[in-house]
Amino acid sequence: MHPRLIETKNNLLAGHQLTREEAQSLGEIPDLEGLLRLGDSIRRHFMGDDFHLCSIINARSGNCSENCKFCAQSARHPTGVPSYPLIECDDALEQAADADRHGVHRLALVTSGLKVDEKALDGLAAIYKTIRPTTHLDLCASMGLLDPEMFDQLRELGVSRYHCNVETSRAFFPSICTSHSYEAKVATLQAASMAGLSLCSGGIIGMGETMADRIDMALELRELGVKSIPINILTPIAGTPFQDFPVLETDEVLATIALFRLINPTAIIRLAGGRQQLGRAQYRCFTAGANGAIVGNYLTTFGNSVREDLRKLSDLGFTFNR
Repeated sequence: MHPRLIETKNNLLAGHQLTREEAQSLGEIPDLEGLLRLGDSIRRHFMGDDFHLCSIINARSGNCSENCKFCAQSARHPTGVPSYPLIECDDALEQAADADRHGVHRLALVTSGLKVDEKALDGLAAIYKTIRPTTHLDLCASMGLLDPEMFDQLRELGVSRYHCNVETSRAFFPSICTSHSYEAKVATLQAASMAGLSLCSGGIIGMGETMADRIDMALELRELGVKSIPINILTPIAGTPFQDFPVLETDEVLATIALFRLINPTAIIRLAGGRQQLGRAQYRCFTAGANGAIVGNYLTTFGNSVREDLRKLSDLGFTFNR
C-alpha cells in the first residue's frame, strides 16, 4: 500500500478528519486497489459488518415543476414516465409488506415535485399510519423542500429520517438545476435536523462533475452531520438533457466510494440508483467502503432482486441485523 495511504489510515484511526486537500491528493495516488482496501478497512473499523438496507416507494410520480437535468420526472423533459398524484394506500402497503418480508430496515415514501402541500401530506399520513403498525420498518420521507412545521408532523407520524439529496457540489449545482437552489436544499436538511429527524442526503455521480466536486459534496455532507449518504450513478434517460452521457467507468465509481468513506468514516455509504449499470462489478463497491444499499426498484428505473443482493452481500461477510 502506498505510504500516504498508510499514513491516512493511521490518522483516521486516531480521530483526524480529512481535509479537502488531503482527499484530493489521495484521489491522485496511482494505487486504486490500495485506496479501495483502505476504504474497506475504515468501514470495518468504524461501522463493523452490519449492512443497512432500505427501500423506496414512488408515492407521487411525474409532473414535477423543476428542471433538474438528470430527472425523468420533470414535466419539462419528454420522458414518458408514468404520472400519478398519490399512490393508493393498498398498493403502498403491499410494497411495504414485501420489503418487510425481505428484512429491509427502512422504507421511504418519495414524492415528485418541489414539495408536498398539506393536502398531499394528509394522504401520505394515512399511508404511514397503515404501514407503521403492520411492519417492522423504520420510516423515512423524501418530499422535497418542506416548510419547517411539516417536519414536526412527519415526526409525529413515526418518521425518523428525512431524505433530501444535495445532488452534487455547491459550485456545480447550477449546471444541473436552476429552478431551485443548493442553499434551499441545505436549509431543508437543517430544518429536518432541528425537528429531531436524522438526515439522509447524497447525490448523483456521472453528470459531468469532477472528482473535486464529489469531494466537496462529501465534505458538505460531513459538515451537515449526515449519517446516511446515498450515492447514485447517473442513468442516462431518454428525453432528459443527460440522455447521451456515458456511464461512469467502474474504477471511477469505486474510487468515489472509497473517498466518501474516508471523508465520512462513521456514515452509512449507501449505493443507490444506477448501480445495475455496473453489472457484477457493482458488488465491488461493498469492498471499497460502502455498507448500505437501496434494494428493489427505484423511482423510474429497475434494480436488482432483493434476494440476489442479500445472497451476494452475505458472501462478502455482511450481516443484516434489525
